[in-house]
Amino acid sequence: MADDEKFDGAGSADDSALPGDQSETDQDPAGAESDAAANASASEESAEGATELNPEDQAILDSAAADLMAELREDALRAQAELVNFRARVERDRQLNRDIVIAEVLRAVIPALDDLARAEAHGDLPEGSPMSLVAQKLRGAFERFGLQQLGVVGEAFDPNIHEAIMQIPSEGVEVETVADVVEPGYRLGERVVRAAKVAVSVPKPE
Repeated sequence: MADDEKFDGAGSADDSALPGDQSETDQDPAGAESDAAANASASEESAEGATELNPEDQAILDSAAADLMAELREDALRAQAELVNFRARVERDRQLNRDIVIAEVLRAVIPALDDLARAEAHGDLPEGSPMSLVAQKLRGAFERFGLQQLGVVGEAFDPNIHEAIMQIPSEGVEVETVADVVEPGYRLGERVVRAAKVAVSVPKPE
């Protein structure tokens, strides 16, 4: 009987100890959330403090950014200038090739133009005649391509566009002057296809 009472006493003691043990091991949910929020806030503050730059470092970054922008702007301007120059070269080459082709055609046709000019000078091409109309159409067609006839009586002699085949000393002449056009010349743009063959009046020697 005494043993049963002892056992019951021990059992009661053990049962009374259980609630106390559970209170020590379990955690309060509200306290855990508060601790987590505090830790997160501390982490954010730590991260913000780590990303802040001192004025000297910020000045270095600003200077590097300004240099980069200036370099990019310079590269863009250089590329734009190169593109403009490239387009100008292409257009110049295109015009040059066009003039070369037309000049080659003119060299082949110039003898026919010379024959028409000589026939016209001798009166063999009456105005309104079929050959006169042909001559006018040919000259008009080449003029549309920029062909210009060189050699006019009375103009100053220019060795760039004139070829002197004779000189005529003349009184009252102060500068060399075209006295007669033996064979007209032709120019296409800035290119002289053929120089005009002329007789030149020169000052008479004293």
